[in-house]
Order: sequence, then C-alpha cells, then structure tokens
Amino acid sequence: MVPELDQEGHTMADEIRNRPPERVRDTGALLLAAGGLAAAFSAAACCALPLLLGSLGLGSAWLVAVAWFAAPHRIALLTAAIVCQVAGGAVFAWRRRVAACRPGVTCGSVATTTLVVSVLSLGTVLVVLGFMYA
Repeated sequence: MVPELDQEGHTMADEIRNRPPERVRDTGALLLAAGGLAAAFSAAACCALPLLLGSLGLGSAWLVAVAWFAAPHRIALLTAAIVCQVAGGAVFAWRRRVAACRPGVTCGSVATTTLVVSVLSLGTVLVVLGFMYA
C-alpha cells in the first residue's frame, strides 16, 4: 500500500510529526485553586491567621475587616474552599493525565504548574487551619 501524497508531496504522517506540540491549559485548575484559596483565607481570617501572624511577630489588625465579614459564614466558606480545592486538584491531575496519554502534547509551562501546585498547597494549609480554629 502506497501512502497518498498531498499537493506538496507530504504524507499525513509527515504532517503529524512536523506539527508543533500542543500545550495543556491549566486555566480552570488555576481559577478553582484561586477560588479555594480566597475562601480558605476568608474562613481562616477570624481565628487562625491572627494567631499565626501574631506568633510570627507580625501585625494582624488588617484582618479585622475580613474577619468581620467572614465569621458568620465560616462553615460555608470552608465548604466552598474544600470543593474548589478538590475540584482544582482533580482538574489539574486529569489534564496532566490526558496530556501524558496523547503524543505531541507538552504538559504545560513550569511556571503555571508551580503556581497551581503552590496555590493548592497554600489553600489546603489554610483550610486545615480554618478547621482547627473553627
């Protein structure tokens, strides 16, 4: 069987091999992780963050406005933070797994990967602190 050539004399396999690699976009994972971080920060602002910042010798008076708003809604904020963190981690892991299974796809930029992982980690720490001091 002879492969068919296009007008320029290239086969379809040549086009696939010479195509630039696609990139995985982690926008959804980053947005979910950022939402989880914001909710976890708000939930931890009333009790855990002032205690943590005070033990480090840093002032925490600026958290009063956030704590005043977030204190009545702490359980809902913790729930939203957990949902966003888990969903962000799942989207991030799923996109990585799909990218690893497809040829010609790179796994995204190192900066974006580092940003998503660090936002997910910081959000998880804040969620744990928010539950400990809830």
